[in-house]
Amino acid sequence: MQYVIVGIGGQGILFASKVLGAVALNNGQHVMGSEVHGMAQRGGSVVSHFKTGEYVSPLVRAGEADLLLAFDQNEGVRNLHFLREGGAFVVNVHDASAFANPKLDAFLKERHVSVFALEGYRLLKEHMGGNFLFLNVLLMGGMCGAGVGAPSFEETSEAVKRLSPAKFEDANMKVLKLGYEAIVGS
Repeated sequence: MQYVIVGIGGQGILFASKVLGAVALNNGQHVMGSEVHGMAQRGGSVVSHFKTGEYVSPLVRAGEADLLLAFDQNEGVRNLHFLREGGAFVVNVHDASAFANPKLDAFLKERHVSVFALEGYRLLKEHMGGNFLFLNVLLMGGMCGAGVGAPSFEETSEAVKRLSPAKFEDANMKVLKLGYEAIVGS
């Protein structure tokens, strides 16, 4: 399984990679990954390439990712070239009108990309008092709800619980379920 996880600095991309890695290692799979940190500390682009299985290189080639997990819609669209035909795109959408672009729509349809959109900021405002710290876990819940990627909801939940700082454990569990249900219920 080949993942590309993208967003901007401070959105928890590296934590998401750790969670996916923990699940894969727990299942006896080989794990490798690589992160590219632009201006990560100041809201710049962050890209994590992550693979489970027998691969030689940690980098995902353009057109080969099974899943693009995007914590920021602009970074997601910018990195769509990594997705393989028939891949899955789980994305935090803050401006749905951006997806009304006919060229983007044609590209997604032509490549048979499954899009699973979450209004992450809205959900976190409504259910977490606007604490966007949990966006990464929300999107991982959405990934599980979409049934894309290797980890099940239960495996992801266990890894998030194990890797979360104790003070965030309850909130992370709530948000993981929220992301899962947002996709399953759509």
